[in-house]
Amino acid sequence: MSDLSGVTPVAFNCQGGLILNRSTFMMQPGEALELENFEPDVTGGYRRISGFSKYVSAIVPATASASEKILMVATFGSKVLAARGTNIFSADPGGSSWTSIDSGRTGALKYRFERFNFNGTDKIVVVDGANAPTVFNSSLSATDVSESSVAGSKFVASFKNHMFYAGKSTSKQEVVFSEPFDEDGFNSGGGAGSIKVDDTVTGIKVFRDDLFIFCETRIFKLSGSSLSNFAVSDVTRDIGCINGDTIQEFAGDLIFLGPDGLRTIAGTARIGDVELGTISSNVQSIFNDNISSASEFDSIVIPDKTQYRIFFTKSGQAEAATKGIICVMRGQKFEFAELRGIKPASTDHFVSSGDVIVLHGAYANGYVYRQELGDDFDGATILGKYRSPDLTFNDPGIRKHMQKIIVNYKPESSINANLFVRYDYEASDSARPAAYALDSTDVVAIYNTSVYGVPTYGGASQPLVRQAVEGSGFAVALRVNDGGATAPYSLKGFQLEYKLGARR
Repeated sequence: MSDLSGVTPVAFNCQGGLILNRSTFMMQPGEALELENFEPDVTGGYRRISGFSKYVSAIVPATASASEKILMVATFGSKVLAARGTNIFSADPGGSSWTSIDSGRTGALKYRFERFNFNGTDKIVVVDGANAPTVFNSSLSATDVSESSVAGSKFVASFKNHMFYAGKSTSKQEVVFSEPFDEDGFNSGGGAGSIKVDDTVTGIKVFRDDLFIFCETRIFKLSGSSLSNFAVSDVTRDIGCINGDTIQEFAGDLIFLGPDGLRTIAGTARIGDVELGTISSNVQSIFNDNISSASEFDSIVIPDKTQYRIFFTKSGQAEAATKGIICVMRGQKFEFAELRGIKPASTDHFVSSGDVIVLHGAYANGYVYRQELGDDFDGATILGKYRSPDLTFNDPGIRKHMQKIIVNYKPESSINANLFVRYDYEASDSARPAAYALDSTDVVAIYNTSVYGVPTYGGASQPLVRQAVEGSGFAVALRVNDGGATAPYSLKGFQLEYKLGARR
């Protein structure tokens, strides 16, 4: 038997997410110095993200150029809608063809849309920043909104049975609303009207009993229920929203991209309280690197994971290099990770019979994809990375001779990744042992199976892998690199066992 005398074990859970704004001395062991394509898991640990697959097998037809991006993707009824070039198309999920349902949309920019039901018929209204708003009924029959004052609107929202339009290039500070229960009725005597704010509108979003009007440097909210009592009040005159496509309802609040990172309405409304300002300070450097250089922003919410994703899209950047941020509410805290390899031009999420459907339209190849599906990015490998802080075990002056690392993780199917042990802040002269295979075929499942040595994937068990390791140093860090088309798995925690050596 091996001599365990003098061995010190230290265990920690994987929690806290990506931390880029604190010294490694101040980080907790379970936090991450690198966390790429791993998501903070609401069930505990860091989970390698799922991939995406084609939602419709056919390319959305191009109307002028094969490089046209998908300007809109939206689920509506049993169909999926997509806009490309001058046309809007529909298809069956999983289908093999697209049907044009509207055409001649010259100069269309990125679309926004609102699903609504004013008269017992499900409808969706779309705006594209150039053409008249268009309404589709459940039969996908298209009707243009005739009011000239809303033609060219960029934003649309249904609030208190009125349809609100905003973002027209010739009236950037105006929000126009329709008569009650009529998205195409604009008679002031019937309850239609408009409001103006003193800043350029960048997005509108309904939240609870108010319509929030986001602007470049200010935020307002509209309360009331009709023309007779609609009233606008300030939320803040110091912070605005950079891009309306980042506004989402998330974790019981509204989240949006401000000039200093991600913010919530609740925090911004009490901006004097430092703790309730920006929520993304842990990863602020990533926002600093991308806010000014990104040409477009997209975002999505995955409700069953209490997860928000924001993507920084750059027109000349390859999809494999495109970055984003994952934000997860775990308990009462926000945890973050970095995304790489998803480049959406448009997004949508929808819950149908308990099934969360997360879609994005491609930037260049013309496909519509469903996220949270598959083990790769439509054939491209998912490069997952995790790195722990540099662990000194409260004494950076004593050398630690590493003996064993116990990995606690939960596989969902067969996986293949590498565990690296790195010493002394990965200095060039420090020990660099070869990779240790983290292979699910070696896992002994001790629950939910009567067959010794056969893993049970996705079950209640969280197996332990005991790995003897080499090397020593005054600080030690763990890396997990996942570079292949492997099924997701969650890193739950680690136990490091070491013997004390000499003091520096």
